[in-house]
Amino acid sequence: MVESKKKMLTYEESRLKRLEENKKRMEELNLTNLAQAVRNATSPKPSPMKKVKPRVRQEVDLSSVRRSNRVADKPPPNYREVLIEPLGRPRSYKRRDLLNRVYAADEDRQYAIERAEQLQSEFDADFPSFVKPMLQSHVTGGFWLGLPVHFCKTHLPKRDEYVTLIDENGDEFDTKYLALKTGLSGGWRGFAIDHELVDGDALVFQLIAPTRFKVYIIRVNQAED
Repeated sequence: MVESKKKMLTYEESRLKRLEENKKRMEELNLTNLAQAVRNATSPKPSPMKKVKPRVRQEVDLSSVRRSNRVADKPPPNYREVLIEPLGRPRSYKRRDLLNRVYAADEDRQYAIERAEQLQSEFDADFPSFVKPMLQSHVTGGFWLGLPVHFCKTHLPKRDEYVTLIDENGDEFDTKYLALKTGLSGGWRGFAIDHELVDGDALVFQLIAPTRFKVYIIRVNQAED
């Protein structure tokens, strides 16, 4: 066992001696400084940060924008939205109370439709017609009246057009027909309110000219006349 310890001490002394010799040899050849120089040369250098000056926003005086000589002496134009004038004769309407809507009973609604279809059957076949039952969306709120698609594609213009509605008294109401949506928008609201249309009424539309309808109203809350 003593002999083994002696061998271990001898090996450790030899190893330390070799390390010391190698260190001296490297110092003599200047290898330590060369290795450090190689590491410094190959390591990436940090790129310097570019300083950006804050951009100062300048206010533009729109009144000083160059204008044509023809309008230079006139006041600048106002491009705010301009409301479109309503179609037809100017009227003022009160907004209906949507909370107090009255819905027609199913049997009354069906009876009005049957009476309208009976009236339609008496029309001249040369003048195309259709029956349109009234819903709440037609007579309150949005006031949009969709028409039968097949009828529109067959008999009405292919582009947006003014369509005149003529009631049984001969009074005329101009409305805006939207060909893509196959319905009446502007002007229909005035017709519905002026004639006090309600949910369940049934209307008969008879086309008497390319853009003129004769309109007959069958009241849901009235007995057959």
